[in-house]
Formats: sequence, structure tokens, C-alpha cells
Amino acid sequence: MIGRRDILKGAAALAAMSGSRAFAQGTSQDKPKPRTRVVFLGTKGGPRVTMGRSNPASVLLVNNVPYVIDCGMGVSHQLAAAGVPLTSIRDIFITHMHSDHNLEYGNLIYNAWTSGLQKPIHSFGPKGLIRYSFTFWELNRFDIETRIEDEGRPDLRKLLIAKEIDGDGPVTDDENVKVTAFRTPHPPIVENFAYKFETPDGTIVFSSDTAFNPKLAEFAKGADVLVHEVMYEPAVDRLVAKNVNGATLKKHLMDSHTTTEDVGKIAAMAGVKVLVLDHFVPGDDPLVTDDNWLDGVKKNFKGKTVLAQDLMELTLPV
Repeated sequence: MIGRRDILKGAAALAAMSGSRAFAQGTSQDKPKPRTRVVFLGTKGGPRVTMGRSNPASVLLVNNVPYVIDCGMGVSHQLAAAGVPLTSIRDIFITHMHSDHNLEYGNLIYNAWTSGLQKPIHSFGPKGLIRYSFTFWELNRFDIETRIEDEGRPDLRKLLIAKEIDGDGPVTDDENVKVTAFRTPHPPIVENFAYKFETPDGTIVFSSDTAFNPKLAEFAKGADVLVHEVMYEPAVDRLVAKNVNGATLKKHLMDSHTTTEDVGKIAAMAGVKVLVLDHFVPGDDPLVTDDNWLDGVKKNFKGKTVLAQDLMELTLPV
């Protein structure tokens, strides 16, 4: 377990106050923001960048402190569109090292830095995260060192504290959240983690990319919200038909993702209050309707189901 409650207590209070002021700028006539909310920044599964849905990323905000989950391409832009100041980011959680989940990890931290970041960012993820971080610094060393000298910025490389997760169990906790990780299969990737966030207003679980996994239902047991990836097989057939590597691609997708029917089974076994479908596979097929995603789920889960949309906000308690 990586505990930081005592170390960050004073800094967290200042960060929370700073974040609150930042969110309040220019919005004095708006209603106060709920204490705990999730914004779905990018909801399309896969590395392709297309029109429509953005690549995978979400942000949980508790007392206006943002906790970013995954960094698909476009995450910086989507955070700005959601009104989340990049300089307020304190924690980043990477579920696994597929490019659609980490491609803008380094750039997000860099973009926060060029926006005026002064305080540390902690990142958590599977093995390989530390090497990934150092490689990003090396690729951008000329620019970083030039801006430190020429613009008087702090050394960005000292503002990131990257920590790798060894296995299931506690990850971190502070005054807003307690975070737990759970390894779930996403063949061929083994170091792949779902995350549970326990907040003052309820518990939310992010499934990560995952094959059908009943043990994930145990991990999410009784959660207020389960955010689960979803795959619609008829659309997968249309997708792979367009690719010369179609047969191999379909095998990967079927082995490593969860169909609508099986997502419903997981939600039912977990007994969650709200199921949010996210990371749509494929997420850019114009022929797929909302009912296509929902019908399979409803065969096994009778509770409330929500289809995530880019920049959609969900508040807790639900």
C-alpha cells in the first residue's frame, strides 16, 4: 500500500482550495458543483483516432480534486473542455499499457506543466510505467531543459512521482478517496488493473479492459457504480471485415473484451446500483444504436444502465 494521508494532508488542503477557486472562476452564477462526480472524457475503445467519441479516459472529482483514470489521445483537450484545470491534477491511474490508455500520459503531465504546474503529480500503474515516464523525459529533454532555462519553469522531471502496482490490494488513500487495484485478464496483457475508488459519497469501480471475469464481480460487490467496458459482436464482425488482419484482430477482441450479455452478468453478480457502459468496442460504428448496447445487457441485469458519452457527468451519490 502506498499511503500518503499524513504526508499530503496540508498540501492536499491547499490543492483542494486552489482547485475550488479554479473551478469557480467565471461561474459565480452557476450552481455549486456536487462534491463527488465523474466525467467521462473519452469513451471509445481502441487506438484509432476518429471523429465522434474520444479515446479512453475519465476523471473522478472529489472536492474538486481530480483523479484521472487512463490517458488516451485527447485527454488534455477533454479535461479542458470539462472545465478541469490541468494544473489541478494530482493523481493519474493507468489501467494497463495499451496505447489507447497511456498514449497521452506524458503529454498530459507536460501540458499541465506548460499551464503552470508547480506541485507534484503522482501516477500509478502496472510494471513499465516508470520506464515509460523516463523515456518520455528523454524524448523531450531538449524542450524541457530549454524551457527551464529560458522560461524559468520548475524541472518537470521532479514533479512526477511514478509508482508501479505489484498486484491486487490497496494503492493509495488521502482525504478524498481510498483506491484499491484488482488484476483482471486482458489477453495477452497480464498487468492490467481495475480500480475501486471509495469516496465520501459512494464507491465507483472502473473495470479496465477485461475479458469476462466473474472475480471482477466479487471485486465490485455492492459498488454504487460499476463502469465497465463493453463489446457488441455484430459490429466487431463489420470492423474486422475491413481489415487485412481481420481474423487475428477478431480473436484478440473476443478473447480480451466483454460482450453486452456478459457485462450484464457481471453487473448482476456484483449487485451494483448503476452500471455505466464505457470503452465501446467498436465505438465508431454508425450502425450501432443505443438499444444494441442495452438489449444484451438487459438480458441479465435489470438495474439502471447508462451509456457513457464524451463529457457526460455522473454525480454521486446515485
